[in-house]
Amino acid sequence: MLCVIGTVPDPDFPLVTGPVKMEKGHIVIEGRRVPVNRGTPALLAAALAAAACFQLPPIHAWLVGDIGRGDGSRKLYADLEQRLGQFPWTVLAFHYLQPDVDLHNRVLFAVEKMNKRPVMIADAGFMYAAKMSGQAGAYDLFTPDAGELAFLADETAPHPFYTRGFILHEEGRVPELIERAYSHENAARRLLVKGKTDYLADARGVLETVAEPESPAMEAMGGTGDTLTGLAAALVASGMNVSRAAVLAARVNRLAGSLANPTAATQVVEIVERIPEALEQLLS
Repeated sequence: MLCVIGTVPDPDFPLVTGPVKMEKGHIVIEGRRVPVNRGTPALLAAALAAAACFQLPPIHAWLVGDIGRGDGSRKLYADLEQRLGQFPWTVLAFHYLQPDVDLHNRVLFAVEKMNKRPVMIADAGFMYAAKMSGQAGAYDLFTPDAGELAFLADETAPHPFYTRGFILHEEGRVPELIERAYSHENAARRLLVKGKTDYLADARGVLETVAEPESPAMEAMGGTGDTLTGLAAALVASGMNVSRAAVLAARVNRLAGSLANPTAATQVVEIVERIPEALEQLLS
């Protein structure tokens, strides 16, 4: 059972927990509708599309509105601390929350109270918090892009803003940055690095790469990294091991993008709609 934890860019969106469904380009939770553009809604949309192919149990979400001020994130952190141990989730996907080391660590303590330790995936702000707290090794999968990987690889940076310029956004140096992240214990057990080429890695180094099909228009499209994380989370929830799920997610994400024939005007929801077809092709 998968639960996705994150925020939506609406200051009036309340703190909600419950099953999620997809309707006409929106995710719907407790009767509230959020358009699928990017961020946690895009992650959820991709996870829902994959889950339908595998007939998984309903995906749940733990969401709150936050437009960068952190007030919503703090409410969500506090609720996780108090109630997370009550739920039977087998996979937790943490996404956009404002990084806060102390609150992050309280959530990890709450995870320890669960009956069985879930597979833990982190991206975006929550991945930052995991690295900043020195607890990256508690996670099974991080899904950074090249710029986020640079922060993981910079052992001196207390916050992504302070990442050293000489390693920022240099996709050609991804294997080196992966090695640096692991040497300083700032990476999860597995890394799925998103970019022109996607890299699966662990502490031994790069395990596999995925570069085809290549759709240049996707590289500039907001939300495609979020859909990749959502796919990986849903595939893990289907019973796949983390490595297989990560590589298949990268292939599905790319093929769905190619099937959508993306242009500069393409919206991420159009790629989400192609996920079932892409999964069927690759699994057959």
